[in-house]
Amino acid sequence: MSAQRIADPSRRPASRARVALAVALAADVAQWVLVPLVVGGFTSPLNNAIDIGVAVTMIVLVGWNWAFLPTFLAELIPVVDLVPTWTIAVWLATRGRKTVPEREPSSAEIVE
Repeated sequence: MSAQRIADPSRRPASRARVALAVALAADVAQWVLVPLVVGGFTSPLNNAIDIGVAVTMIVLVGWNWAFLPTFLAELIPVVDLVPTWTIAVWLATRGRKTVPEREPSSAEIVE
């Protein structure tokens, strides 16, 4: 895979988008399951740690997208964080993107 394709976040491999979606779904489900621990009070840092970790992971996997900023801010609000905002943000960040094949085709596979 060429360096140009890796550097361009609009042409990331489809597997990265699938992993990002899986991470987002896992984070949203975890926040539902752990709702008694992440609702507020002194245990709210657990929720913030989950959100910071997911935000960094999303940027690494799919690149920066403006959908991540309002999502991160919404996750800081106690009741709003129960909405699957990470899943929605990943969908917004990856929809309509061109994807590259997982590997470059060999010269024997290229038919002219």
